[in-house]
Amino acid sequence: MTQLAIEISGLKKKFADKVVLNGIDLEVPVGKIFALLGPNGAGKTTLIHILSTLVPADAGSARIAGYDIISQKEEVKQAISLTGQFAAIDEMLTAEENLWMMGRLSGLSRSESRARARELLEQFDLTEVASKRVKPFSGGMRRRLDLAVSLVVHKPILFLDEPTTGLDTRSRRTLWDAILQLTDEGVTVFLTTQYLEEADQLADTIAVVHAGKIVAHGTADDLKSQIGGEVVELRDEHDVVIKEIPTGGSIHEIKQILDSLEKNTTSEGTRISIRRPSLEDVFLNLTTKEREESLR
Repeated sequence: MTQLAIEISGLKKKFADKVVLNGIDLEVPVGKIFALLGPNGAGKTTLIHILSTLVPADAGSARIAGYDIISQKEEVKQAISLTGQFAAIDEMLTAEENLWMMGRLSGLSRSESRARARELLEQFDLTEVASKRVKPFSGGMRRRLDLAVSLVVHKPILFLDEPTTGLDTRSRRTLWDAILQLTDEGVTVFLTTQYLEEADQLADTIAVVHAGKIVAHGTADDLKSQIGGEVVELRDEHDVVIKEIPTGGSIHEIKQILDSLEKNTTSEGTRISIRRPSLEDVFLNLTTKEREESLR
């Protein structure tokens, strides 16, 4: 039987007249990376705040590392680390001092705090700036330090709320490597993101939330298979995609699409390419479908 790190059943939350979460059901196994995808305002951050006991739910239940988020709040807090959307570090201190301070506040001795700081500075490629104040750090350096601070004391479950927002490609990939290393150490990671590639690269399982509800759940391949077979792309003379047509993948259907495009395309510079469905195709398909259904 799979051991679960996070169990969510029927969670609901409303702010004033706006329904943010409308019955969320999810399970996350121990030691896995779970990604919650959704547009702005879909309820991703609210869900993390409820699971980390920062905000009460209106209805439903959840257990974190086996502990109930309502009746066992203190036990839940001891089992989790949380990195929010904005860096929670003191920019007037050095990188090393931020880590020392968190170690001491978490109950580590002076020597334990210093030893743990050295480990994390090396793990997150911050050794060269250990003695420098945080204020002039780049966004990527701040984010890596923020994640390191949240890991000073080992916790079995880590919540990451859009951890790479605003980072450049290199910084984002460095952080991905650090997250993957955590799961090698047995940490369960629950992350929210708007980056489809991030979920595709990192997550063992993915859920798409839209209008407060889970509209799809599975592995990246599971979700992509919902779209069907290949996607036919029509590109102009500048190699810009001007039309995309999902297909069922059959030779007959693709041939019909190609014949139709040939008859209705007059520019000599256009060309055809065929690719597998992406998470972006899934996301757009699901959220557009849900929006159309809500308007009926």
